Amino acid sequence: MKRARARGRGGVFTPSDFLDVAGRSAIDQALSRLAKSGQLRRLARGLYDFPKIHPKLGPLSPAPDDVAHALARETGSQVQVAGARAANELGLSTQVPAKSTYLTNGPSRRVVLGKRVVDLRHASPKHLIAPGSAAGTVVQALRHVGVFRAADVEQVAARHLSAKDKKTLASTAVQAPAWMRPTLVSIANTVSSGEADG
Repeated sequence: MKRARARGRGGVFTPSDFLDVAGRSAIDQALSRLAKSGQLRRLARGLYDFPKIHPKLGPLSPAPDDVAHALARETGSQVQVAGARAANELGLSTQVPAKSTYLTNGPSRRVVLGKRVVDLRHASPKHLIAPGSAAGTVVQALRHVGVFRAADVEQVAARHLSAKDKKTLASTAVQAPAWMRPTLVSIANTVSSGEADG
């Protein structure tokens, strides 16, 4: 509980986050006890959080990214936001999807949190370019909106990406499908005013 408090409210955990403290069965029992006593909340099998509490609404749902990253830590895998969520993060779409889809090099898993769904889908390396980075989000947004909106992605990403992210994009563009490469290279080669800060 001390570790959960140290991370603060909103933290999402799996038993593997505590394996340096005790054995797996002891951790499972402790988490189960803390969930029964209401100190932690069980979200799904092997997934818990220390929920943020709203004065009127009560316990709030955890952030989809926190859930996805906790599941990835459990299996030692990487995750990358994908599809509509990637386009939304770049501001290419104002629609907040009810389903947050992530690509992962780990196992597929789906967690339903009330009306929200966090969906981890196993993807081959060619679909998982620069996972966990802003450059990876750009690749996924471009894949989602398609070739006809490539110019929109280019315009937004050129402004938003730091110099470091552009370097990542330049070095990984070769892994992307042929139709994406010119756009990715063009984004990587732009110099933005924010680069001094990035």
